Amino acid sequence: MPDWWRHGWIVARKDLLVEFRSRTAIVSAIVFTVLVLVVFNFGRDPTAVAAIDLAPSILWVTFTFAAMLALNRAFQLELENQALDGLLLAPVGRSSIYLGKLLANLLFVGIVEAVGLPLFALFFNVPILPVILPLVAVIALATIGFVAVGTLFSAMTTRTRFAELLLPTLVLPFMIPPLMWAALTTGALLAGRPLSEVGGWLRMLAAFDIVFVTLAFLLFPATVNE
Repeated sequence: MPDWWRHGWIVARKDLLVEFRSRTAIVSAIVFTVLVLVVFNFGRDPTAVAAIDLAPSILWVTFTFAAMLALNRAFQLELENQALDGLLLAPVGRSSIYLGKLLANLLFVGIVEAVGLPLFALFFNVPILPVILPLVAVIALATIGFVAVGTLFSAMTTRTRFAELLLPTLVLPFMIPPLMWAALTTGALLAGRPLSEVGGWLRMLAAFDIVFVTLAFLLFPATVNE
């Protein structure tokens, strides 16, 4: 196993152990997801717009704001007792730190999405089982893209005042393309459209992931050094 991957996994395992011992952030994100779905469920008029038309937007708005909770805490863990300075002084490459943070955030957001997706299907009576595999692929591709960007900006804003407000302001413009493609793809899948109709959006999501994961991986050392 390459050193950069091994070091990245050590950083990710450290973050996951800290999180699962306290369970504060993950429980908060799951409760937030449930509350958002409940509000959307009771706030819509089923006689005005069909649930299948609103479902993709509701799903991705919920996942986006739940992901923000994960990204906000990505580097907040390192602020206590100047742990971030200690991590930067450790014999670990800066890119490995980014990789570890990315892996931990992806798992964190993935758990929240795994809880939210069945609740979404239950609340809005949307049949997801016939398209579960392509739907999971779409969710995975979109999640990788915006978590990769969010992890980089989380490192950039963690030492600033009002980081919780600054992070969404910086990240959301970059989230618009993958979320738009993901919502369009989700809507087509739930409507029973063939996979051939959404192939272009899936390729765009994959291209977005490759470009921004690579850029974030390369830019992270300069970001934390500043």
